Amino acid sequence: MKLASTLLAAFALSAGLSLSATAADDMSQHDMSTHGSMGSMKYPDASATMSSGEVKKIDKDAGKITIKHGPLSNLDMPAMTMVFKVKDPAMLDQVKVGDKISFVAEKANGALTVTKLEPAK
Repeated sequence: MKLASTLLAAFALSAGLSLSATAADDMSQHDMSTHGSMGSMKYPDASATMSSGEVKKIDKDAGKITIKHGPLSNLDMPAMTMVFKVKDPAMLDQVKVGDKISFVAEKANGALTVTKLEPAK
């Protein structure tokens, strides 16, 4: 199962990189001068990207949590079970295995990291 998750994550990452390169190539033909500056671009607030999941495993020594989650829209990832680092190890004291949670995961320093975590409402 761990191998399958690793292979799926590697495939998703490589597919995303291929799509990004294609999108960048396609955008090179567009006149962006009428679209304003990049400084005026709005980015979604992290609170808008809360995802739902269930805690499957907690590894306090490693600062990691395994979550069975729904789609992660901000990372363009499908539903699956995977291991995340946590931004603050104290987050792991807020939950236990089996808890339903809402969380935000982001790519930080090359690793998928839970940056916000709270019990599901």
